[in-house]
Parts: sequence; structure tokens; C-alpha cells
Amino acid sequence: MNHNPPSTLQHGFRISIWDMLILVLGFGLTWWVHSIDFPLWWGVPMALGHFFLFCNVFLVWIKLELLWAAVLVANVGVHVAVGDLGWWPACGWQLPVTIFVILLQWRSPWYHGIFARRINPRLDDYLGGKL
Repeated sequence: MNHNPPSTLQHGFRISIWDMLILVLGFGLTWWVHSIDFPLWWGVPMALGHFFLFCNVFLVWIKLELLWAAVLVANVGVHVAVGDLGWWPACGWQLPVTIFVILLQWRSPWYHGIFARRINPRLDDYLGGKL
């Protein structure tokens, strides 16, 4: 007799009505901030895009998300301090951090994001609560 309750863990891409609402509001905010010529307007779609990637596509751990966010704040702070407010310099320096976070997540036995069935040989152990 199996005394373990059925798993409620899921894998793969996910999106909810709340996610869609946040995306729509974020696009509206991006448009508004860009229309008032705010030089760091690109920060909104950058954060929004990573929110979507990390929470809906790759299902990144919160600790890795916070690491990415801390690096982003430092990265943007340095670029603001030197007066380089364009989107490419900060995004260019942040891209390797994004790739690093995603690769760390992919290599984990707890990975359950998009293509998890192909990437994670221990997915069933994770979904079954054995990890």
C-alpha cells in the first residue's frame, strides 16, 4: 500500500492569467516610461522579460533569481555612475549572468522547467518527491 500522497508538482512551461496581466501592465509601463524619455526605460522590459523567463519558462530557484537581481542592481549602478545609460552596455554585461543562472538551473536534479523531460534524467524523482 502506498502511503505517499499524489504529487502536485508539475514541470514544463506555465502561464497563468496573473502572469498575462503582469506582462500587459509591464508593457504599458514600458511604453509610458519610454514616452516620457526616461533614460533607463529599458529596465522595465529587462526585469519583466527575466521575470517571465525565470518564473514561467525555466522555473529558476528564488536564490538564483535573487543572485541575478543583485548583479543587475550592481551592474546598472556602475553604468549609471559612469554615465552610460543606454540599454546595450548593461544588458550586454547581464547576459552572461542570465545564461549562468539558467545553466545552473538546468544542471540541477530539481530542474522542472521547459524541456525538463529531455534535460533532467531525475525529473521523475523530483516530481515524485524523492529528492
